[in-house]
Amino acid sequence: MTSTAVDFAAIKDKQRTGWQTGDYPRVGNTLQIIAELLVEAADVRAGQRAIDVACGQGNAAMAAARRFAEATGVDYAANLLAQGRERAAAEHLPVTFTEGDAEELPVPDQSFDLALSTVGVMFAPDHQRAADELVRVVRPGGKIALASWTPSGMVGQLFKTVSKWAPPPAGVQAPTLWGTESHLSELFGDRVEWTALVKREYVFRYHSPEHFAEWFMDFYGPITRLAGSLDGEDHRQFAAELADVPRAFDYAEDGTVAARAEYLEAVGVRR
Repeated sequence: MTSTAVDFAAIKDKQRTGWQTGDYPRVGNTLQIIAELLVEAADVRAGQRAIDVACGQGNAAMAAARRFAEATGVDYAANLLAQGRERAAAEHLPVTFTEGDAEELPVPDQSFDLALSTVGVMFAPDHQRAADELVRVVRPGGKIALASWTPSGMVGQLFKTVSKWAPPPAGVQAPTLWGTESHLSELFGDRVEWTALVKREYVFRYHSPEHFAEWFMDFYGPITRLAGSLDGEDHRQFAAELADVPRAFDYAEDGTVAARAEYLEAVGVRR
């Protein structure tokens, strides 16, 4: 597969519309702990220049800013950036939020000490171009730190369920490939020395499997958009299939959901 075979611009336009539907931060804010663990794994230092790529509402940027790094968040969804600015203002954190594409970051070469992304850059349709941009904007000796859902984990299963109802565009690689060591090796080659590759688990906590399904249909943009296109029995069936996803990973015994979702935490040094 080559980049010229796929209309990535059209795909990104549809993706942006999806993320601007619903209210993704209602889901994304619950994932803040992933960002806190990632910046600790990356050993972020005060005064470092850190960029959060595909930042959404700014989880990783804010985690870096709490450690007195000079944090910038970049995303192509203006509504998510607006909420990021609100969050940063509420916490008195000096984070800069900039509208931009993960595959064409609006910053100079080697202008950051650290590039971060928590379940964000993995959704860029052109994986190679996004990886190249991460390398471009980090100085030699700087770090790249990523948290990405794995194919076999709960979120990987969620995406498989969604793809039954809305198949992904032809020629686009699955975002969860970023959660595999082999794919990172293919994307970055010898440009990044991975110093830590750790599989972690985030626990999704909801009142019930049905609450999980309802929350994602109401707020998780791409799923919200898909659910809105379904009527009657199709809508009920889709909701039931979404509710089945956390059941397979749930360890709670009190009727609530505490479902483990595996992700790969990757930290590397840019050569």
